[in-house]
Amino acid sequence: MARRPMMAANWKMNKLLGEARDYVEQLLPRIEGAEGVDVAIFATFTSLGELVRLTQGTPVVAGAQNFYYEDSGAFTGEVSAPMLEDVGAGAVIVGHSERREIFGETDETVGRKAARAVSAGILPVVCVGETKEERDAGSMWEKVSGQVRAVFEHLDAGEIGGEAIVFAYEPVWAIGTGETATPEDAQDAIGRLRGLLGEFGGEDFAGEVRILYGGSIKPGNVNDIMAQRDVDGGLVGGASLEAESFAELVNGASNAKED
Repeated sequence: MARRPMMAANWKMNKLLGEARDYVEQLLPRIEGAEGVDVAIFATFTSLGELVRLTQGTPVVAGAQNFYYEDSGAFTGEVSAPMLEDVGAGAVIVGHSERREIFGETDETVGRKAARAVSAGILPVVCVGETKEERDAGSMWEKVSGQVRAVFEHLDAGEIGGEAIVFAYEPVWAIGTGETATPEDAQDAIGRLRGLLGEFGGEDFAGEVRILYGGSIKPGNVNDIMAQRDVDGGLVGGASLEAESFAELVNGASNAKED
């Protein structure tokens, strides 16, 4: 089943308003020829409204890096799904490893966030992945499959289409370290993840869900990673902070899936 590739920039805690404007102005002309690939930028909350404005009418979807599953209330410092809808965000990252590792988000929290995003019509990019210690101990699949199962404790795959959710496999040991899973490693993990999705929604559902790879993806390795059968794109950190290098990734994704 053909899935439309996606290349997503995660700016993390970077870029002021002026920098966000400059980035979009530099990016858009560089990706004009990138057909058949979805592009998303996950900005800081302070830049999100401006990013929405700048990308209206373009192929770029403006997204948030996090949100909370309750719609309102005494949750100081949090942002809700209705707030993201109000500002015009089309997507949101859920359960990034830094949210899990640094800020203590649990599988339960991530599952509730994913379900709330889907119900709001905001595309969740749900991150799963293992640490180096877990990989070395041989428990990679136990960790990743558990994270995925937690999502479907709150979502009924039979009631949503596969296009309503995106997963991103991000081995924690390869994020910001310069160490990258081999293309074969990425395919092995993502292929197994796709098989697991079939348990929840059947073969058609599993074939529709896009699964990205995240972890030190860069222009030098994007073609080999995108050539893997089950890899549908990338969730990009450091290499997305410069418009030129992110444009290379977008164009690379487009070219790889055309070949």
